[in-house]
Formats: sequence, structure tokens, C-alpha cells
Amino acid sequence: MITSRIFARLEKQYGAEASSVSSLLEEAEYRVFHEAAEEKITAAVVILADGSVDTLLGAIELMETDWRDLLNAADLAHVDWPSRLGDIFGTS
Repeated sequence: MITSRIFARLEKQYGAEASSVSSLLEEAEYRVFHEAAEEKITAAVVILADGSVDTLLGAIELMETDWRDLLNAADLAHVDWPSRLGDIFGTS
């Protein structure tokens, strides 16, 4: 499930397509984890995509290949990841 703060970022970056992007992310999470992913994994995809559909697809592919590499690429693999999410997405 996409959290409200991540969905707000999707609306900002993708406008009217935010719901479609959200569905795409949720489908990818279920393919990889067989359930909704942790917020930081979804956030990592959104951070890397930065509003680009092509980059979004690449970030999803990276999540499907190795989600730990995704977290590293988005600088969310460290202990301070919650504060980084707060800085980028605001408080939950």
C-alpha cells in the first residue's frame, strides 16, 4: 500500500497519472515481495524516478533485481533512512 506522503509526492511529480503510477508500484511490490513493500522501498523507487516514467521503470526493475541495491542507490540503506524520508516526503 502506498502511504499518503508518498502518494502526495506522486501527485506532485506525475499529476493526473499519479493513480496509475501508484498501481504500477503496488503491482511491482507484490511481484517481488508477495505483499506491500516497506515504505522505504517504495520511497526509494520514487526518489530515483524523480518524476520520469522511464527512470521509474528502471527503478522498478532494480527493485525486482535486488532491492538492497535500490536502497543504496536512493541513499536509504543507512540507519538514518527515516530522517531522509522525512526530509524528502514530510512526516507521515
